Amino acid sequence: MSSKPAITAPVMRHLGAADVRRAVAFYRDVLGFDAVDDREVAFGPARIRFVEDDWDPYNTERRSRGSAIVFFQTDNVTAMHAAIKARGGAPSDPEKVNWIKMRMFQIQDPDGHALWFGESYDQPETPRPTRALRQALPMLPFDDVAAAVAHYRDVLGFNINYQQEDLGVMDRDDVTVLLIARTDRHKGIGAAEFYIENADALYAELLAKGANVNGPPVSHPWGLRDFRVLDPEGNELIFAQAFE
Repeated sequence: MSSKPAITAPVMRHLGAADVRRAVAFYRDVLGFDAVDDREVAFGPARIRFVEDDWDPYNTERRSRGSAIVFFQTDNVTAMHAAIKARGGAPSDPEKVNWIKMRMFQIQDPDGHALWFGESYDQPETPRPTRALRQALPMLPFDDVAAAVAHYRDVLGFNINYQQEDLGVMDRDDVTVLLIARTDRHKGIGAAEFYIENADALYAELLAKGANVNGPPVSHPWGLRDFRVLDPEGNELIFAQAFE
C-alpha cells in the first residue's frame, strides 16, 4: 500500500462557508486537497464546492452552515490521519467501527462540518446459525399498475415476470418487486432499498433512461454509497452499494 494516502470513492458536495477563502485554505493546506478554483477543491474523485449554505443532493432545502456530515473513503486511514496532523489539523484518534468493518477518524472544518475519513478492514467471519430468512419481496402500491409496469420495464430495467390488471411481478437480476393496485388495504407511498454492485454505474444507467433520480450517489460513514429514485407515483427506491 502506498505511503501517500488517497481518497478512493467519489464524493460531490456543496458546503456552506462563512469565509470561502478560509475554507479553501483549510481543505488545501490541512486536508491535502487541490484548489480547482476560488470556490472548489478536489482530492482524487472527491470534489467539494463552497457556497453560502449547505446543500445535500437528497434534499433541495438549504440548511444552516456547519450542519453537514461528509465521508471520505481512503486507502490508508493511518497515513491520512498522520498527514493531517502533520499539517496542523486536529483529527480524532482512529477507531474501529466493527458493524461496518471500517477504521475511521473525524475532523471538523472551520465552519463546523463533520468530516469522516475511513478505510475498510478485514474481520474474521464468525459462525452463523442456519438462515431462516432468504429474500424480501417489496410490495409497492399504484393507482395505475399498467403504467407502473411500463416504467419499471422501460426506465428502471426490470423484466415482466407476470402481469394482470391489479398486479405486476417485476424481476431484475436476483430481485423481484410486486407492483400492486392501491386500495383501502394497500394505500399510501411505499419504499424499498436494494443492495447493488456498483452505485455509480447504475446511477448513470437510470439517469440516461430518464429516471427521476434525486441526486448522484453519496458515500456515508456507515459504509454505504447510495442514491435515490422516485417512481411515477412517489414510491422511493434506494440503491445502495456496500464499501469493499
